[in-house]
Amino acid sequence: MNIEELIPPHLLPVRTLCLRCPVESIELERVMLASVDEVSTFAVKKRRDEHLSGRWLLAQALERWGLDATQIEVRRTDLRAPVLAYLPGVWVNTALPSISIGHSEGWAYVALIDSGWSIGIDAEPVDRGIAKNAFDMMSSGAELIWLQQHPTRAIELWTSKEAVQKAMQMGMHLNPRKIEIPIEEKIRNISIENFKIQLINWNYNGAMVALAWHNQSVQLRTPEDDLLDATRKAMQEQDWGVGCKTTSGKV
Repeated sequence: MNIEELIPPHLLPVRTLCLRCPVESIELERVMLASVDEVSTFAVKKRRDEHLSGRWLLAQALERWGLDATQIEVRRTDLRAPVLAYLPGVWVNTALPSISIGHSEGWAYVALIDSGWSIGIDAEPVDRGIAKNAFDMMSSGAELIWLQQHPTRAIELWTSKEAVQKAMQMGMHLNPRKIEIPIEEKIRNISIENFKIQLINWNYNGAMVALAWHNQSVQLRTPEDDLLDATRKAMQEQDWGVGCKTTSGKV
């Protein structure tokens, strides 16, 4: 399958990787990061193909990142955001990158960013229109007035808001009307509650791509993490060394 790397027009402060590939029919057995239980819930073939293509692309991204995808699985937060974790029994606690996955018009998109950061990617065809009667569902106040005056920018605004929702790891649990995009800036700085999010858009071969990031992420703990931390704490509290521990004057 052909993989394309998407290079943002501005340098990000930390390591990132953005890829896309065509959505194709892939056998479940070829996609190591897919969950059989999750795939079985997709009644529509198009949704199944998108999911499997995205997870296949994620594995390729992890390999390019320098990680062994066979040791990793994708888990979900309470808000259904995808998060990487090591498989039980692997006994590795090296920090993993944060991820974002998207699908649009026959393409799967994946973005990775260094651990400790969070990222969101979204893309739609540049010429895709959004009905004007949907504008007040995505914007309010001065932004809504601006959008009504510039309807051709609607898809840019929408992909931007989707990318921010993903970077916040909240999806549609974060109302898009509460995300105000300074649309005329090249790199947008957005404040939501106590979070500072940065956002950029660019046109890639007819697709409007939006990428959002900020320096906080969700990391799911595993039983192995707890045991490793407990072992490390015990080693710090005791005088562990090679051989037997002895007391002065005693054997």
